[in-house]
Amino acid sequence: MKIVNTPYDDVFRTLLNDCSSLIIPVINEVFGEHYTGKEKIVFAPNEHFINRQDGVEEEKITDTSFKVLGLEEKKYHWECQSASDNSMLIRFFEYDTQIALDEGIIEKNVLTVAFPHSAVLFLRCTVSTPDNMKIRIVTPEGDVCYHIQVMKMKDYSIDEIFNKKLFFLIPFYIFLHENRLEEYSKDDTKLGSLKEEYEMITSRLEAVLSEGDINEYTKCTIIDMSKKVLEHIAKKYKNVREGVESVMGGKILDYEAKIIKLEGRKEGKQEGRQEGKLELLIDLVNENIISLADAASKIKLSEEEFMEKMQEYRAD
Repeated sequence: MKIVNTPYDDVFRTLLNDCSSLIIPVINEVFGEHYTGKEKIVFAPNEHFINRQDGVEEEKITDTSFKVLGLEEKKYHWECQSASDNSMLIRFFEYDTQIALDEGIIEKNVLTVAFPHSAVLFLRCTVSTPDNMKIRIVTPEGDVCYHIQVMKMKDYSIDEIFNKKLFFLIPFYIFLHENRLEEYSKDDTKLGSLKEEYEMITSRLEAVLSEGDINEYTKCTIIDMSKKVLEHIAKKYKNVREGVESVMGGKILDYEAKIIKLEGRKEGKQEGRQEGKLELLIDLVNENIISLADAASKIKLSEEEFMEKMQEYRAD
């Protein structure tokens, strides 16, 4: 079975994989934890195979499952939903069961499985969107219940997002304006107010960067993912897309993000980091992604010096 992801699923997973520390404040908010942000996050494979009653094995993909390694180890399962649907609880139970079975232990004829702490982020909400969700398992020896925690974008103002350091939510903040996009597209004054709000968001991200709460790579990723969500949610309103994008800075190209990440790494020797950056730039020049002049300037070499490095690289 082919799995089709939405653009919002892709943004959700990109943030988790590339900027995993951003999920810690969100976990604290939803589950009432008190993680410091120094904990290690270990991701589990998000592909699981569910055995159906007819014997067919069906591939299912969770948005993400991971462990947080702090004073104790805890498993989490997060899903991102643009809207609720009747099959959600079934999917959660299937995923949670498989996640638990992946690390099940059989000892003295007893199978022990540990279910993850599960939660869903609703990007859109209606009157029927649940405030809480629960799975009840009826066994011959009694009932067992556990809750799926619910987080709704509509409940978080931009001030609350910054005050609680829920930077993970910023790319999805445009959903709070979704019902007014047509209005913004027809009214320059209202569009101007939206642009001012996003200009303020960008300025606050710069302040958070200067305070050391995020690094340059994370800031760039948040902005880039915000634009990706905007591109899809406002695809009918070109002036809204271009207006908001214009106050959030230029597009962060993939190679630039990779360079920023290389520069931010602390492990290894300085020479190793510089060599890694040089090799990446040489590859980008060879693939005609950037020019020789741009590559040389990024590593503070003349074009002639960079050409010499390229020749040495080929010789190796």
